[in-house]
Amino acid sequence: MEAKSFEISKRAVWEAYKKIKANRGAAGVDQESIGGFEEKLEDNLYKIWNRLASGSYFPPAVRGVEIPKKDGKKRLLGIPTVADRVAQMVVKMSLEPKVEFHFHPDSYGYRPKKSAVEAVRVARQRCWQYDWVIDVDIKGFFDNLDHELLMKAVEKHTDSKWERLYIQRWLKAPMEMENDIQEERKKGTPQGGVISPLLSNLFLHYAFDQWMSRNHPANPFERYADDIVVHCQTEERARELRAQIGERMAECKLELHPEKTRIVYCKDDNRRGSYPEQQFDFPGYGFRPRTSKNYLGQYFVSFSPAVSRESVKKMRATIRSWRIHLRSGMEIREIAQQINPVVRGWILYYGQFRRSALYVTLRQLDCSLVKWARRKYKNLRTHWKGTWYWLGEMAKHEPELFVHWQMGYRGTTGR
Repeated sequence: MEAKSFEISKRAVWEAYKKIKANRGAAGVDQESIGGFEEKLEDNLYKIWNRLASGSYFPPAVRGVEIPKKDGKKRLLGIPTVADRVAQMVVKMSLEPKVEFHFHPDSYGYRPKKSAVEAVRVARQRCWQYDWVIDVDIKGFFDNLDHELLMKAVEKHTDSKWERLYIQRWLKAPMEMENDIQEERKKGTPQGGVISPLLSNLFLHYAFDQWMSRNHPANPFERYADDIVVHCQTEERARELRAQIGERMAECKLELHPEKTRIVYCKDDNRRGSYPEQQFDFPGYGFRPRTSKNYLGQYFVSFSPAVSRESVKKMRATIRSWRIHLRSGMEIREIAQQINPVVRGWILYYGQFRRSALYVTLRQLDCSLVKWARRKYKNLRTHWKGTWYWLGEMAKHEPELFVHWQMGYRGTTGR
């Protein structure tokens, strides 16, 4: 049997494939789906292993896809082929255990046993303790990562030649746009790549987390990938630290977004005065002053999170895209089976803090069901209130049918 340059097991490739299959994902430049890849699964996995182990694996171009951002601009995603995602997963599974235990406890994004909900919970607690927040936005972070600095960080944690080799090749893999033109990449790691979140965390571990711990231990922070909030006791300190973070990012060949990096006042009943900026978003949640009620039934203003306006906008757009009102050929249980997994995900994540903020979105979902019922059943077509009553009775007798009917939501009453 021919000796291989690198010790990479076939079992590692198989385990990587299983993870990629579970994550699903779109096709890359070769237009091959997971299903197509599985038609010759054994041969495809053998080719990946053989090339990785022999040092002859060269990643194909990643498919560039532009998606809209909330500011009207476009975010560029780089989608690798299925085979390349498997290869990236092999390297990620090998490298991640070597770096994970070094990462900062307040780094929450794309890490085992860490979550965005945990990041939001800690941020909420610290907003009650500290009056000011620096809402940090790194301009084009994934597109501008310096390859040389990133490879220094990689080499600090692994002496594996094959891990270093393939990471370097992935960093240089070209981007193929919709016009079939391939663009050379000299910096950045494409959003959409399997190994990109790990590499970005490793970069920011040294560029930000370690630097903050060493130089500014009195200012706690939460970081979810490149989404960062830093807490300060005074406005003066926040302005001073914002400038120093900007200098640090410049040292690491990055730049703070001048408009999106903001100093926010965590206004509540105990904090006097005012300030133009009194809200910020942190993964999918909007933090701002909100009316709350204590255990005595007394109302007060608390600086706290709830589902952000941008997240609500995205959920409502998803509901519209389902076009439920046009599915009159389907039974209501079929509709429930199709949409419940998505709605359950929304409730599990956005329902962690101030769940009632979801009600306006769930009301839209019930409106779609009412429109569906009026098209499907002739006797309901001219009775808007009667259709709401019909849906409310169904929710009362079969609350398990739709997941949002099980959370104490009362939108189906039509009131």
